[in-house]
Amino acid sequence: MNKARRNPANTLAMHGALILYTCIALFPVFVILINSFKTRKAIFREPLALPDADSFSMIGYQTVLKQGDFFLYFQNSMFVTVASLFFVLLFGAMAAFALSEYRFRGNTLMGLYLALGIMIPIRIGTVAILELMVASGLVNTLWALILVYTAQGLPLAVFILSEFMRQVSDDLKNAGRIDGLSEYTIFFRLVLPLVRPAMATVAVFNMIPIWNDLWFPLILAPAEETKTLTLGSQVFIGQFVTDWNAVLSALSMAILPVMVLYVIFSRQLIRGITSGAVK
Repeated sequence: MNKARRNPANTLAMHGALILYTCIALFPVFVILINSFKTRKAIFREPLALPDADSFSMIGYQTVLKQGDFFLYFQNSMFVTVASLFFVLLFGAMAAFALSEYRFRGNTLMGLYLALGIMIPIRIGTVAILELMVASGLVNTLWALILVYTAQGLPLAVFILSEFMRQVSDDLKNAGRIDGLSEYTIFFRLVLPLVRPAMATVAVFNMIPIWNDLWFPLILAPAEETKTLTLGSQVFIGQFVTDWNAVLSALSMAILPVMVLYVIFSRQLIRGITSGAVK
């Protein structure tokens, strides 16, 4: 195995495959970004060409900032994403700690029940969710989206975090109990710092679907004051005419926060994935 890893041909082939996959994954992002700085004619004439002196145009970004309430949409998306991730990480970590630390009747069944949430898409219950939100008076509020995204992300969070928390030393936790620390103090001060890579992994896995979601904002919060960035981009898509400059510009600005957050948490994400692979 070590000889195979040290083989230059295998290393070159591995890096070549990874570079190829990266190029394929980033190609749509590249096309969106370069075409957001072009005129409408240039987009259709040469979609893969870089903008030049003749094709360069900022009309798309000007349209987004003037016609659409981009900053409101961005604020709504940011609030929903951050709040949802906070509750997913908080409740997911607490549930994972309880399942991994305490033994009680139904412990295994509870874990299997939560695992079902990974296999069953939440969109299947859209009608029931809408009826519940109508009865609760939460339609056209951002809290409706936050509750749905929290419920959507909890099963995966519990599944990942519980595996990591089982690896935390029992001696460390028992030493804290001997020193008189409460269970909450042990959880927040001793356990959580040791599973930060896993929490970063959970955050990234949940952040992108929440930020890019169109389904639930369209159904639960379609009002102008509660539109998210993805739903707000649909303003420029009409039945007969589509302002592709504005659409691509809005998508470019929507991609930027996700890329920045991914770069910030990339090291923790890689540590979490590799630690899970070793375990």
